[in-house]
Amino acid sequence: MRELEERYGPELVVVGVHSGKFIAERDTANIRDALARLDVAHPVVNDRQFRTWRAYAVQAWPTLVLVDPEGRVVAEHAGEVEAEALVPVLDDVIGRARDRGTLVTTPLPIPAPEPPEAGGALRFPAKVLADPAGGRLFIADTGHHRILVVRLDGGGGAGEVEASIGAGVAGFRDGAFGEVALDHPHGIALAGERLYVADTRNHAIRLIDLGAERVETVAGTGELGMGLATGGPAREVPLRSPWDVLPVGDAVYIAMAGSHQIWRYDPRTEEITPWAGSGAEELHDDVRAMAALAQPSGLTTDGRRLYFADSESSAVRFAGLEWDGRVGTIVGTGLFDFGDRDGIGDEVRLQHPQGIAWHDGVLYLADTYNGKVKRVDPDRRAAETWLGDGGELREPGGIAIAGGRVYIADTNHHRIAVASLGSDRIDTLEIRGA
Repeated sequence: MRELEERYGPELVVVGVHSGKFIAERDTANIRDALARLDVAHPVVNDRQFRTWRAYAVQAWPTLVLVDPEGRVVAEHAGEVEAEALVPVLDDVIGRARDRGTLVTTPLPIPAPEPPEAGGALRFPAKVLADPAGGRLFIADTGHHRILVVRLDGGGGAGEVEASIGAGVAGFRDGAFGEVALDHPHGIALAGERLYVADTRNHAIRLIDLGAERVETVAGTGELGMGLATGGPAREVPLRSPWDVLPVGDAVYIAMAGSHQIWRYDPRTEEITPWAGSGAEELHDDVRAMAALAQPSGLTTDGRRLYFADSESSAVRFAGLEWDGRVGTIVGTGLFDFGDRDGIGDEVRLQHPQGIAWHDGVLYLADTYNGKVKRVDPDRRAAETWLGDGGELREPGGIAIAGGRVYIADTNHHRIAVASLGSDRIDTLEIRGA
């Protein structure tokens, strides 16, 4: 939509209709935050009761409906589509309207809403990574299109910015720290002094050399991949919204949220291939290639399994790290089974979790749309709320653990929250020099 708005200007009016699947997505304040986070400038209707959805006989997310200046529906498309594919249709409708004299290019008198104030050093931080050996915290400051390297003090409750990686505006450019451009980075992972970044809206994996202070693209073309890809030379394969990264052994695993898969990048061969998921959006356990995932958004490991937060199915799942491995589910039962219920096995309900971290036999989960951190025992298939029962967190997206402390990317509060493993008190990380 952004590409078409820029191309056609006042000849095309885009109105978003948000018919939220999840309960948290139907709250107007949350939608306003999401519009600011995604830099959406056009008006959006909160269709919380699905009235507009039913009026246009919509059956799938997303659906595009084209209405001509006289109010007639002239085209409809369900599912994702490239902007270029819509150009001939728009050119035809606009041309005919211009010939009939019905095309109006006067801007609509709709005032833009005031964006929510971020305040402080961060804007919609999405993920966080703790480096206990180096005493550092890496923060994906997503709304500022940068990665912050923070040197923690002795107690871990505050820190000084050591480096800011990214020019501060969205773009796609390699180079030195001060000139490199990212676009809504999310997942970050450390391998020695090399930092991998899931540069989500650039549909790329970037590699930050912390010693040389340079950034290069190691996977992706910068363009959104359409359809199912089979992999190949990493810099030649268009990717689809990578959301998290995790080095394990000699490989880097990628939560490819846009294609509902987990991919595997080999730095030695510079090849990238799908690892788990057929590309279908569903909760289906099977051998790696035949299983179905639903927007995997967070990765962690115990060294034996790859655990992931499967956001659209509101599930915690795992994939084997061996070549003949399988995909299984710990908690979560389906795309439309969500809520906020602790318990064991199939009785557990989550709501669009996005962050996950393994520590001492337990999975710590950022249960994003419930605004909580939950502990999940993978052996017992048990889940319990640990933090956030009082509304202290707003859509937390990432979580990391080091030195007895848990660091949480409290996304819609524009902060990194901190808690001790032995306490349920939540504090805010003080960041100096950002």
